[in-house]
Amino acid sequence: MSGPYVIRGSVSLPEAELMWRFSRSSGPGGQHVNTTDSQVELCFDLAKTESLPPVWKERALAKLADRLVDGVVAVRASEHRSQWRNRETAAVRLASLLAEASAPPPRPRRATRIPRGINERRLREKKQRGDTKRGRSGRDWG
Repeated sequence: MSGPYVIRGSVSLPEAELMWRFSRSSGPGGQHVNTTDSQVELCFDLAKTESLPPVWKERALAKLADRLVDGVVAVRASEHRSQWRNRETAAVRLASLLAEASAPPPRPRRATRIPRGINERRLREKKQRGDTKRGRSGRDWG
């Protein structure tokens, strides 16, 4: 593995809390696929972890509620032929999923009023455009 997977700031996925499961994968690899367990499933017990700050943990539990099974979030990877690359992919995917789920909500939009001059100019241009189009009709030709 290529070291700790940083979620955000100084918080990273603890290797001791990661549960790995391997199985045969479909997809690229030919006969190699039939003999190696290259598909990776990475599980992380979000409900019981102590490595995340409590606020992040609450946010992640709320955002990933429909994806959790008994408080455990699972990520699968089987894109690559090698188990090692699939392990890397799964770990990076889990770290980015937790980073996104534990991110603070965006600041609410501050409502602003449209200046009266801009609104009046828009209506004036609209009226002018309508007059131009009305002038194109062939009603007065006779």
